[in-house]
Amino acid sequence: MMNAFFRLRNFVRGGWNNSLVGRTISSIVSRAQQPRIVIVAASRLSELEFYKKSLLGIKLVRWRTTNSLIVPNVTYSNTKGLPSLYNAAIDKFNDDDVLVFMHDDVWISDVNFIEKLLISLKKFDIVGIAGNTRRSKGQPAWAFSRLENDGTFVWDEGMLSGAIRHGDADNSPLSVYGPTPARCELLDGVFLAARRITLRRNRVRFDERFSFHFYDMDFCRAARRAGLLLGTWPLDMTHSSGGAFGGAAWVEGYEAYKKKWRN
Repeated sequence: MMNAFFRLRNFVRGGWNNSLVGRTISSIVSRAQQPRIVIVAASRLSELEFYKKSLLGIKLVRWRTTNSLIVPNVTYSNTKGLPSLYNAAIDKFNDDDVLVFMHDDVWISDVNFIEKLLISLKKFDIVGIAGNTRRSKGQPAWAFSRLENDGTFVWDEGMLSGAIRHGDADNSPLSVYGPTPARCELLDGVFLAARRITLRRNRVRFDERFSFHFYDMDFCRAARRAGLLLGTWPLDMTHSSGGAFGGAAWVEGYEAYKKKWRN
């Protein structure tokens, strides 16, 4: 009698789970359990121009009708440094949220972006798409080991991790820096993701003295000092620019960075 009961119960449960209503409700429950993915970004463009012209804006428009888990938090016509905007997001959102700090000229083409991002945050506290597995004294950027007297940036060969495309969103070559996933000491600020509760619990924030250059290296060092694990993950993205190294603003940031950390 008892065995018959359990067989009937399992049959009913199986039929429910396989029914259209059952699958729909299960999908809703599953999505409700997933955290929101807050895209924190800034753009010099106006709101209208951002959603028409920037890679990130165009992607967010497409996501708006297909994925309710993606929450845009964009500052338009921006004139402030990124750290102040990023810190405001850390203060604003919920502990369950995943915060993605990224540049507005990045196109996310990975069709499994959310799933892969959530998996990556089970292994690492802070995730990027490119980084360096070590940190060197006087390092001028995450990808370089040193800066020569003649102004030449020396790639940190064999110590880099990750990959990203550069150029056009539709047709761009993949720059492979090294194996990924990998535990890193530094990550490229073009894309940084972390759970909000992780940053709050460990009091890790962005230093607002770095308006743009070196905010990412400083953030990574602060996170490592707090004991957090950093790592790269294979997420398919395209960055329309290659970075700006060596200019006056960059030199100013480099001097401030060396003065703060002294190594």
